[in-house]
Amino acid sequence: MPPDNAYTPPYDLRVFDHPGALDATAWDALLAQQPDPSPFLRHAYLAALHDSGSAVPARGWTPAFVTLWQGNVLHAACPLYLKSHSYGEYVFDWAWANAYEQHGLRYYPKALVAVPFTPVPGARLLARDETARAALVQALVAYAEQEKLSSLHLLFLSPTDATACEAAGLMLRHNVQFHWKNRAPTLHRECGSLPPEGADPTGGVMAPDRQAPSSVIPANTGIQPMGAPPENRLDTPVANQGPRYAHFEHFLTHLQQDKRKKIRQERRKVADARVRFRHAQGPAISEADWDFFYRCYERTYLEHGNPPYLSRDFFARMARAMPDNWLLFTAEREGRPIATSLIGIDPAQRVAYGRYWGALERVDCLHFEACYYQPLAWCIEYGYLRFEGGAQGEHKMARALLPVSTTSAHWLAHPAFADAVDRFLERERAGVAEYLDHLQTRQPLRPATGP
Repeated sequence: MPPDNAYTPPYDLRVFDHPGALDATAWDALLAQQPDPSPFLRHAYLAALHDSGSAVPARGWTPAFVTLWQGNVLHAACPLYLKSHSYGEYVFDWAWANAYEQHGLRYYPKALVAVPFTPVPGARLLARDETARAALVQALVAYAEQEKLSSLHLLFLSPTDATACEAAGLMLRHNVQFHWKNRAPTLHRECGSLPPEGADPTGGVMAPDRQAPSSVIPANTGIQPMGAPPENRLDTPVANQGPRYAHFEHFLTHLQQDKRKKIRQERRKVADARVRFRHAQGPAISEADWDFFYRCYERTYLEHGNPPYLSRDFFARMARAMPDNWLLFTAEREGRPIATSLIGIDPAQRVAYGRYWGALERVDCLHFEACYYQPLAWCIEYGYLRFEGGAQGEHKMARALLPVSTTSAHWLAHPAFADAVDRFLERERAGVAEYLDHLQTRQPLRPATGP
């Protein structure tokens, strides 16, 4: 652990070079106080990234977790990494790094506040109150200056965190993701990762300890459930309430005709290929399931010429430390598994996250079925409010994942480069706004006919 540094009263600054050196209970308690918590910022998730060798100094991720204290009470904290490259971030600054290099300046190492390999918007600056949050931003900039770093970047921020960064003078940058909501919304812009406006964050529909059957595949697709219900199950189907969809076909009726027809055709291709799906959630995901998932996940990366970011040991740690946050779909043909899709879930907020997929055999439209249609059907049946589709992917709009704006914040030490980047971001923000306006003209949903 680096030596502690005095910080402007009433806080003391302490920097930790290993997430395991931080008290997990204190970290998670602080996370729970945030308006937009994320399971991917839980202590167990960050510790697993480090302890599995996935996000460690040897791979370009040097932890320097920044915390603010009053005595023994943790008031603010964030996961900060010193990066020797820009891989695994999903907010691209390669052009900035190249410009530094062309002018004989050093861009790396840089400071990054983010969850490695996880482009999920949510809380990044954990704080007991807004005073502590503002002090944390100031501490981050002071730390970057003290360590003579080129820059500081905070990625996929919640609206609260973005406001604190902007107030501190950091430059904001916007990007676009595609999220699905369990209702028939009007296409609009939003920021961060909050539940639908006015929604009960618990879903208001079920207790988290209820149980689920083994499959959620609509019967009229021709794709039938497989296997007996798992013994350890966490959810149960729920009746649709308010504006939520009653079932997958009900969801399709809210799409424009061409989109509805295309989805049915894609699902039929998978059914005609004799592919069936089963799903397992939480402790019901067996070690064999995890092993097969990793084969598929690893192969997907290798087919693109890169080793996977995450090790098998990382997922083993997830199975032990955070089992209730994972849902696995397995595609089988003639009794053989051929593909998987791993979904992150937040039972408390009723949000699901598309995370990883892979296949050992080629089947037309299998990716769409495994990564979108199966998870959306599951979300509808179990009353989940939102499905976040991950980074990029304009093709997701045809599946009713609608565009939302995500926000990052940036500070550069070099005044001339900071000024140049600021001008660039002003133009880029205008471009993103135009892009969102363009996407609105491609609305996949039928016009709303009621509240």
